Amino acid sequence: MTDTQIFEPDGRAVPFAVEGEGPVALVLLPENEIGADGLGVISHYLVEEAGFHVVRIGARADSETVADRVDDVVAVLDHIGLEHAWIGGHGVGGTVARVFANAHTDRSNGLLLLGVEDEDIALAPQIPVLIIQGAADEVTPPANGERLQTTAPERASVKNLDAAGHLFPLDHPIETAFIIEEYLDWD
Repeated sequence: MTDTQIFEPDGRAVPFAVEGEGPVALVLLPENEIGADGLGVISHYLVEEAGFHVVRIGARADSETVADRVDDVVAVLDHIGLEHAWIGGHGVGGTVARVFANAHTDRSNGLLLLGVEDEDIALAPQIPVLIIQGAADEVTPPANGERLQTTAPERASVKNLDAAGHLFPLDHPIETAFIIEEYLDWD
């Protein structure tokens, strides 16, 4: 697996990891710590099997708000020179991705949500959205993703993982990665 680096803009210690150099760029935001969920396994699969370029950006210890995390994402992307990518996350990481995509539509190729929090955040206009959710998720219930999908049915798709709970990125990483690969690498 890829080593985590620390970027310190303005004294903030932002953990991140970069893997692969492929033409499809994807930024993944975990719920909290960068190594505490299945996004590393998903990232590695997408790099090795599909040739993706994946950047994972974790939450720093003193990050208190979604706006703090969005600022950290912008800082890391600027630091590594990534101008635009698909942006996605799991749980609260997906909420951060939604806010980022709304504020930075010029840098967002699309939005990937792994479980949808019940937050009143509109989908960014005109970008494709892939929602993956665990059918048995009690933390971010499938109804949240289905409700969000109805706000942009022409560009938002929902995929369910049967019998999967909230930790489906950890419990079902290959199935999750396969859905991402099929959707993002369709050309």
